[in-house]
Amino acid sequence: MNRLERIVLASASPRRRRLLSWLGLPFEIAAVDTPESLDSPLASDPSALAISLAVEKAEAAIAAGLGRDSLLLTFDTIVVLDGGLLGKPKDRADAYRMLRSLSGRTHQVVTGCTMSCAELSMRPFSVVTDVQMQALTESRIESWMAQDEFMGCAGAYNIEGQVAQVTPFECYQNVAGLPLCHLYSQMSSLPAECVPGTPTPPISPCDVALGRQCMLGQTVLEATT
Repeated sequence: MNRLERIVLASASPRRRRLLSWLGLPFEIAAVDTPESLDSPLASDPSALAISLAVEKAEAAIAAGLGRDSLLLTFDTIVVLDGGLLGKPKDRADAYRMLRSLSGRTHQVVTGCTMSCAELSMRPFSVVTDVQMQALTESRIESWMAQDEFMGCAGAYNIEGQVAQVTPFECYQNVAGLPLCHLYSQMSSLPAECVPGTPTPPISPCDVALGRQCMLGQTVLEATT
């Protein structure tokens, strides 16, 4: 197999697009529409469910011919609160319900990921991050909702909206929908022909963007060497 010349990111998320660009590799956007239903026998295993949803996106993209001659990446993110699952809100009232339930509490964000390389089999993995939601007053919820970003966000929030935080030992970018250091690590395990170039380690741009030092990224990257 000749070396692939492109990556296809099967996601319309502008955050995922921005994060993937930090790897310094050529990629294209080709979003696919799948149900993303949380009503599944896998609901008791959020990591398995998130992977399953990402696999469904990959299969839909491949069926549409989007993964041909490319490294296809798909992601799906869900929020877990006390064992219950939160996806994207159905409407404004559902978003309010989610934010009020998350207020002041620790929850988990799980991102399922797949990498599909031409003729090779799909490589799925997942990343789990503990997140602390701020105590949200009604006025704070109103302020966040007024930004009109909630409908596309699992749990009705975007961590970049500064309503939640993670410790330096957790993956902030996983909460944004793309666990970048983990993706870099997983890419390193692929045959060289599957990756269109040499990816840039993402720790430095991530630290610059967050204004702090991530304590997790180096550990993840060192595990690949």
